[in-house]
Amino acid sequence: MKGYGGMGQMGQMMKQAQMLQNNLKKAQQVLETVEVTGEAGSGAVKITMTCKNVCKKVEIDASLLGSEEDKEMIEDLITAALNDVQKKVDAEVEKTMSAATGGMKLPF
Repeated sequence: MKGYGGMGQMGQMMKQAQMLQNNLKKAQQVLETVEVTGEAGSGAVKITMTCKNVCKKVEIDASLLGSEEDKEMIEDLITAALNDVQKKVDAEVEKTMSAATGGMKLPF
C-alpha cells in the first residue's frame, strides 16, 4: 500500500495544478471585462481601458477646447492620463492574479 500513497500525493498535486489553471483562466476572462479609468488635469482628461489594455473611451473636458488651447498641453494631459490608467490596470491585474493563485507568484 505504500506505493499508492505517492500516487495519491501526485494525484492531489495534479488536481491542485488543474484548479490553479482553471482559476487563472477565469481571472483572465474577468480582466477582459474590468474597466479602469485614469485621469489628468483634475479630471479634465479621462481615459478608460480594460485590464487587457483595450482603450474604451477618451474624454476631454469641453473647457479645454473652448478656446484655441495649446496642443502640447492637451497632448501632455492625455499622456499623463494614459500613464495613470496603466498604473491602475497593472494594480488590478496584480490583485486579480494574486487572488487566482492564492498569492503564489508566477513567472508570467
